[in-house]
This record gives sequence, C-alpha cells and structure tokens, in this order.
Amino acid sequence: MRSLVLLVGCGMLVSCQSHPWSAASSIVPDRDHAGAAAPAGNISPQGTVQSYADTVDRVAPAVVTVRSARRVKAGGQFPFLGDEFFRRFFGEPGQRNFGAPRDEVEHALGSGVIVRSDGYILTNHHVVDGAEEMSVDLGDRRTFKAKLTGSDAPSDLAVLKIEATNLPVLTPGDSDKVRVGDICLAVGNPLGLGQTVTAGIISAKGRRTDLSDGSFEDFLQTDAPINRGNSGGALVNTRGELIGINSQIVSSTGESIGIGFAIPSNMATSVMNQLITKGKVSRGQLGVTIQYINSDLAASLGMKEVRGVLVNQVSRGGAAERAGLKSGDVILAMNGTPINDVNTMRNRVAAAGPGAQVTLQILRDGKPLDMHATLDEFKPEANRSGRAPGGGAPAPGQLGLSVEPLTPDLAERLGLPRTAQGLVADRVAPGSAASEAGIQEGDVIQEVNRQPVRSAEELRAALQKSGDRPALVRVNRQGRTIFLPVRVH
Repeated sequence: MRSLVLLVGCGMLVSCQSHPWSAASSIVPDRDHAGAAAPAGNISPQGTVQSYADTVDRVAPAVVTVRSARRVKAGGQFPFLGDEFFRRFFGEPGQRNFGAPRDEVEHALGSGVIVRSDGYILTNHHVVDGAEEMSVDLGDRRTFKAKLTGSDAPSDLAVLKIEATNLPVLTPGDSDKVRVGDICLAVGNPLGLGQTVTAGIISAKGRRTDLSDGSFEDFLQTDAPINRGNSGGALVNTRGELIGINSQIVSSTGESIGIGFAIPSNMATSVMNQLITKGKVSRGQLGVTIQYINSDLAASLGMKEVRGVLVNQVSRGGAAERAGLKSGDVILAMNGTPINDVNTMRNRVAAAGPGAQVTLQILRDGKPLDMHATLDEFKPEANRSGRAPGGGAPAPGQLGLSVEPLTPDLAERLGLPRTAQGLVADRVAPGSAASEAGIQEGDVIQEVNRQPVRSAEELRAALQKSGDRPALVRVNRQGRTIFLPVRVH
C-alpha cells in the first residue's frame, strides 16, 4: 500500500481518512450564469444568509459512508523463534503458536457521493485501494455490499456499484465557473462521527500537491473544515450542486487546519463516465515535457510578456514530434485557449483524449506559428535516473561552477546515451550565479542560447555573448531536458 502522508514544510499533507486508508471531504460553491455565487437558504432582511439548511436537506441524502477491509499478514508475537537459542526454549516452529504469523483485517473508512439513482457511487481511489470487501451505509440506515466498477490512481477517483434503485443523487455543477471566494459546504463522515456538514470558501484553484499519483491534479482548495473520514465526500455550492470530491488536507496534526483539497467536479465527471462505460480511463498525450516561464526565461527568449509554457523535450515518435514541435518552442495556446500553466496544459491534453486533433499556437525564435497534432494515448514513462560524477575540472569563474566534458562512460553512468555531448556540472558554489539559476551537480549543460557547448571555453564565450540579458541554458537532468535562465554576475 502506498504511503498517503507527505511532509511539506512545517506541516503534513495527508489524505483525509480515519484509518491509514480513508480520506477527507469538503464542499464548494457554484455560481449563477453571471458568475456570482447564488446563495440559498434563509436570508435576513439585511441580505445575509442565516442558514444553509435547505441546501443541506437536498445534499445530505446523496452522501454516503464507504467502509472497506482487506486481510494483511501480521508479524508473529515472538520474532526470534528462527534463532537456535530461542528455539531451545520455545520449540520448533509449528510446535507452538507463539510467533506464528496470522491474518489480520485492516479497516478503512471514507465517504462517497451517489451519482446515479441505480446505485453508482463516486469516491476516492485511496479509500478502496487494495480492498477485498466494501460496503456502503446510506443516510436512511440501509447498508449494501459494494463492488468496484473501476478505479483510477492518477486522479484518485473510484466508482462503486450497489444493488439499489431510486436513490437520491447529487447533480454535478460546473467547477470551471467556481471562483476564489465562493462559499462552499463539505459533507462527509469525519472521524467516524456520522454525517457532518461544514462551511467555508474556495481558497484557491488549480492546486497540485503530488500526494497521490500526482499525474493529473487540479484541486480546488477550501478552508471548510474536513478531517479523516471525509475522503470521497461532497464539496457543494450553495445551490446544492456537486463541485468537488474531497481528497486531501495539509496539516501539522493530521486534523483540519483549514487547508483542504477537492477534485473538481468536471474532472470527476469525465473520469466517472469512463470508469462506468469502459472500466478504465483513457487520456491524450502530446509527447513533450514542459516548464513554467518566469520573467528571466521570458527575457532569455526575447519575449516582451511572461506567458505560455516552454517545451523542454520532445518524445521521439510522439504526437508533438510528428506535428513538428521542437525543444525551445513556447506553447501559447491550445485550440485558441491561452496556456500559462504546466498543470493546465497537461490536464487539457489528457481530457482531449487519444486521437483528438488539436491546434497549438506556438512561438519559435520570436515568430508565431500554428501546429496541428493528433494526440496519442497517455502511457506513463519510467523516469531515467543517474548519478552525479565525482571528478573536477575548471570552468567559468563568473558562473561559480566547475565542469568536465561528458565522456561516453560518464554519459552511461548518468543514464544518458553514450553519444550524448555537453558539460557535466561537477561542483556548484553556494550563492553563485549557477546555484541561483538552479543548476545542480550532475546536470549536463548542452546549450547556451541555442549554441552547443563542449568545453569550458565554449561555455564561457557563450555566456559572455548574452550581454545584459539572462543566458538561456539548456540542461539535461537525469534524462530530462529543462531550460534555466542564468544571470552572470
């Protein structure tokens, strides 16, 4: 079972569950067609909302408790019976039960949302991951055995099925219309106390935590209190529309401190529909690695505005290469919609699906171009790893960096093709220009301002030609290409 806890700064990022499995839930608001939150419930003469009881009455029956269990091997009571000395006192294994491994049942508690009246329930993948038995408790105190229809680790979503009809359901809202500052409600079963409703606002959108698989995260962040056991529960707006599935919290204690995350309803609906119809999720893949563009990178690229995402690397034979994309291109928009965020780009490509035809508006050497690509099906690629070398050689003093030529043997040690060329960063001085730019020991410097560098002298000359503008340095790090803007002191 994969770990569901990640230390972040002074706090912890945890999935909100009662057992090491379960997770948290929260609720988010939606808005009217004009984009403003549409309040529901009782309103005072002064115009302030006094109660969300009417909204809760509509929502609560469609939020359920999900229980799961699996058998695990527990360690023996006496772990030293394999030792000859202890066997003299306790006998041979099998003669006694002391220390014999035994099966134990591990239980997990989470929440879920009824999404179809014929018994389909949406919850978190980590609530049911590895479960051998599952059951669902409804608000009317009925309990049903549940079967897994499908589960998707990259989005942390799963769909269960119970044999029941005419069930109350939650209508999905449009999570794209949710705005920071909207009121939201979270409904679930925190800490096994029973169904609980909490209120807050949407604190942020488009968050990524990397706690789950990390592949396709686009969280709504909320300060509505959510705790262990809320995972898979509903995040709703004040009109009672489902806008998110609660998934994670950040906490120094393991309990709510007002930083929770929910999977947007639009993503959840897409994943849910595929799991119900196909039992799996298919996603589009462009075949590039990309990075954010900051002001220094924009200056290095000769851009007047900080916008778009930078293509680091193009996969051989992939959709991007077939379309003509190259490393160093800046993707400004996809199908006419501006792209300024790596997470947004990845999610939009994934949502388009394999076989989709997309138009990319790019910037290459300062010139705008349109590229047309037919997306492949997403397939996770194993990360290549390497080890930093230990030798040393002279390099430009202004950069605060020691480099050595990349030999075939050294390239192989770093997980690169033996034919790869460049300079290996052997030592990076703290506080130097190289360190401030993000260059790390073991990085392979391949280009400066689009010019290949093979020696310390070539590196020094290329940096000097940058003048007052940051140098655009192309680096290969453990098989992945990134661009770094370097300001030489």
